[in-house]
Amino acid sequence: MVGDEPESDAEHALDALLDAYALKDEQRTGWQLRGVDAPESVAAHAWGVAYLVLALGDRFRGDLPGVDLDRALRLAVVHDVAEAETGDVATRADSTADAADPDAKEAAEREAMADLAGALPERVRDAWEAYEARESPEAILVKECDLLDVCLQAVIYERGDRYDAAAGDPDAFREYDDLDEFFATTGPRLRTETGRAMFDRLRERYRAARDGR
Repeated sequence: MVGDEPESDAEHALDALLDAYALKDEQRTGWQLRGVDAPESVAAHAWGVAYLVLALGDRFRGDLPGVDLDRALRLAVVHDVAEAETGDVATRADSTADAADPDAKEAAEREAMADLAGALPERVRDAWEAYEARESPEAILVKECDLLDVCLQAVIYERGDRYDAAAGDPDAFREYDDLDEFFATTGPRLRTETGRAMFDRLRERYRAARDGR
């Protein structure tokens, strides 16, 4: 026994945690396709999203009145945890790229969450479900930060000259140069005025870094 918890439950919980920790080594597919040197992991991205919620969340109150930043942080922490089992599937704007089947992706992630969160407190699965529904102000905020995190990372990679298109998948980026596609995939999906304003500023910084090379 661990406290009042049956030994078998404790073991199942540890198994679930060990499986979820694969997220620390799961690299973000989009950056890999572009040939980014040592790209971030999905877990690093999740930290970035949580940090944006904490650092910038108050700015969204005009768009999302009543948003609870503590609850949003819980959603941010778990929002991509299913990818510990499914892997990261990149969202693409390039019309020549293979498009993921959204229904199949959702089904696979739900199955993964049944494994990853089944032995853990219900708040883990509840937070993931709330994020997936995109109905609460907290879920909308986390998605805005999820998209803005991509733009921030693109600026960092561009400034650091961290990618080599020739080292990536030669067929992956046919319609977009440099890291332009990452802005093409994020911009149209933002739902708030605050998010779009931040996106515009980040795109300006990206273009300045790109054009200054």
